[in-house]
Amino acid sequence: MKLLQPIQTVILLSISVAVLCSCQKKSYLYDEGTAFNTAYHLTYLSKEELQPGIDSVLTKFDAALSMFNPNSTLSQINRSGIQPFDLRHQPWVERVIEKSLDYSKLTGGAFDMTVAPLVNAWGFGFKKSATISQAYIDSLLTFVGYQLISLKDGQLVKADPRVCLDASAVAKGYACDVVADYLKSKGVTDYMIEIGGELALSGKNPHGSDWRIGINTPTDDSLSMSEDWKEKLTLTDRCMATSGNYRRFYIKDGKRYAHTIDPHTGYPVQHSLLSATVIAGDGLTADALATAFMVMGVEKALPLAESLPDIEALFICSDSQDSTGMKVLTTSGIKQWQK
Repeated sequence: MKLLQPIQTVILLSISVAVLCSCQKKSYLYDEGTAFNTAYHLTYLSKEELQPGIDSVLTKFDAALSMFNPNSTLSQINRSGIQPFDLRHQPWVERVIEKSLDYSKLTGGAFDMTVAPLVNAWGFGFKKSATISQAYIDSLLTFVGYQLISLKDGQLVKADPRVCLDASAVAKGYACDVVADYLKSKGVTDYMIEIGGELALSGKNPHGSDWRIGINTPTDDSLSMSEDWKEKLTLTDRCMATSGNYRRFYIKDGKRYAHTIDPHTGYPVQHSLLSATVIAGDGLTADALATAFMVMGVEKALPLAESLPDIEALFICSDSQDSTGMKVLTTSGIKQWQK
């Protein structure tokens, strides 16, 4: 835990955003650490140091939803057969699966937790990548599809024992929600929570203003050190998530493979959308929709985002006609935060 010092401070995030804050006016605390195989940064107004409690919450969260933790509840589900798996005493896991099924239906399967075998095959999951062939991808697609799982009265049922769930597309956003709930339980109302680039914002920053957020220009910046902000937003009492294909990728045989996998085709997506940022009332929703929009592409994602209540989105796309090589498209409500 650190006290924010009275100097200009820029906190870099791990995917595509930054929190732009300034000198300390009150007793804001700054904590940082690791959770869910990523880094977290917190700024919050409190007389009490809360990092031990925050770390405890995140450790429990990892034990519930990490597919990289072989002992987690999610890993147990992935090893289970077709017998019902009782989630009545696992509220975080039950909520993630319940909401994920809702997002799958909403996005026509663009968001799908059962994509895990494909993520592993392409080398972005918890197993080493396989030799890719159309026949191999087709074989995996036989047990990929959100329709292969059902949840009723706290009981999860897999139609095929090979179904494997991946919560990575919502875990960081939902972890922001969980930490926010903990801070609120301690009476904290002014905070910025950042976990792996996803954000939960409430109240005021150390300057007494709404939080200033920078969205990076998408570049091949694997170390997340770019300070070239494509967009800047000022907002509070919202959550924000960004999904992009410009940092998690690899090149094989001269071809670039990004980490966003289309559950319909089994292949990494190939389109002009470089990043999708979603602003919502909770981090789970923002994270899930940002992932879904990256799968869908901007032509389908923008009208869907515009139609959803309490949702705003910002898309950065490649554009050879623009001098910068990219363009920004947004839902109509974004302008309220472009200050």
